[in-house]
Amino acid sequence: MRLGRLYTITKTFLNYGLDQLIPAKWLPWSVRIGRHVLFWLPNKHADKSAGVRLRLALESLGPVWIKFGQMLSTRRDLLPPDIANELAKLQDRVKPFPGAQAQALIEQALEINSIDELFSDFAQTPLASASIAQVHTARLRHGDDAGQEIVIKVIRPDIRKAIDADLELMDTLAQVLAKHLPDGRRLKPREVVKEYRKTLLDELDLLREAANAMQLKRNFENSPLLYIPKVYTEYGRLSVMVMERIDGIPVSDVATLQAMNVNMEKLAERGVEVFFTQVFRDSFFHADMHPGNIFVSRHNPHDPSYLGIDFGIVGTLNREDKRYLAENFLAFFNRDYRKVAELHIDSGWVPAHINVEEFESAIRTVCEPIFNKPLADISFGHVLVNLFNTARRFEMEVQPQLVLLQKTLLYVEGLGRTLYPQLDLWKTAKPFLERWMQEQLGWRAVLRSVKENAPYWAEKLPEMPTLLYDYLHSQKQLAQFQRDAMQQLIVQQQQLKQRVGYSVGAAGLLISATLLWNAAQPWWLTAGAAAGAVICALLSSKRG
Repeated sequence: MRLGRLYTITKTFLNYGLDQLIPAKWLPWSVRIGRHVLFWLPNKHADKSAGVRLRLALESLGPVWIKFGQMLSTRRDLLPPDIANELAKLQDRVKPFPGAQAQALIEQALEINSIDELFSDFAQTPLASASIAQVHTARLRHGDDAGQEIVIKVIRPDIRKAIDADLELMDTLAQVLAKHLPDGRRLKPREVVKEYRKTLLDELDLLREAANAMQLKRNFENSPLLYIPKVYTEYGRLSVMVMERIDGIPVSDVATLQAMNVNMEKLAERGVEVFFTQVFRDSFFHADMHPGNIFVSRHNPHDPSYLGIDFGIVGTLNREDKRYLAENFLAFFNRDYRKVAELHIDSGWVPAHINVEEFESAIRTVCEPIFNKPLADISFGHVLVNLFNTARRFEMEVQPQLVLLQKTLLYVEGLGRTLYPQLDLWKTAKPFLERWMQEQLGWRAVLRSVKENAPYWAEKLPEMPTLLYDYLHSQKQLAQFQRDAMQQLIVQQQQLKQRVGYSVGAAGLLISATLLWNAAQPWWLTAGAAAGAVICALLSSKRG
């Protein structure tokens, strides 16, 4: 299976001429020779542009590779415009499977004979088609929301086999990298693949996605920042999800947004605020925020808000990771590189034996040039390369639990660059993080702790008199036990003193008797007297 899939991937890359996109000088000699050996796999799409060939190749390889292309599409600072534009089509314009097949899958999942039993106006032509599932429009036929426009999301047929094959191959490659690469242990490729496997397989469970959507909707209830559509859980199944249809403008459609006089600066700033709110306030964030999943409301263009869809991938952070991240961000914003270095060492991300002064100097060298510049003037690709070299030098380890967060940061940066290139990302995020840190450390933190624990204390309050009586009673019993133990110890000490006194007296008698008898009696009488004195001494000691 692994070798077969590896051959398929190699064949696809060569048939689409992707080897021609990599400069020959970057390839090892063994790879260049291997390309000539595989001469029977020529580029069959030489008439197409490089961007089209790359998109078609990733599309043909399936969901794992499509998602890789989705992430690349947000990195317009790293890719030529024609390639970035083609990869953007992977976000919601993946080749669909037949609508009749989708309808049959929905009917099977919902255990109905005809889709008309539950929905009207079902459109067999999909509204959107993505790597894992595709979406069809319809209307509810029953219930309080009868007539409501909805979308029905259905998982692609037989997709699990393709995903399992790719993940199996990725795990094999990760084992090889971990064993043979000098940075294999630090980069933790197997852990990263394991984390990616979990998130990818989670996307196949639409019941989980529905729960994620409801959680996000509750977190942003009545918020001007983000609107999450309603999920109709009564129609939810493992492979089918039904939710309210939204009417928004794709966030990547900058021309339409500008034509509607949308406040682009505010929109970009709110995108940053949405991200940091999810991460630091809620510890629950949408981790697939590529442009295909984010829309802008058509209402209030001067006070714009976002609309979110596709909640198959979400991320969570524990309190310790949040704290370290917030402190690191603030230290970066304040240019306190010493603090950044110390935090990395304290958190265990960098080994304790690393020289903090050298690490601080390296971080300053990488990060200092990026401040006081608009987003459009910052080459984050260049910064990432330098940071990677710094990480390798100081043995910084990859944190698998932060992989989703890192990917989401890439998406947020891509959105900011698209919407408002002049956005000062640092200036926008810094006040939010400072406010969050104050809430974690100041009097607000005390009030929040009291509020969070109020139900527990309210439950225990009626028991307080009994608990207090039991505590005082136990303390009284403990005090009595201690007094009794002390009295017993005193008695034992007195008895020991008496035994010592009797033993000393008996020893004196023994010596005296021995001396007297020794002077006037034969030796055997003297020995008998001594033995008798010893016996008397022992008996007196036992009586004491």
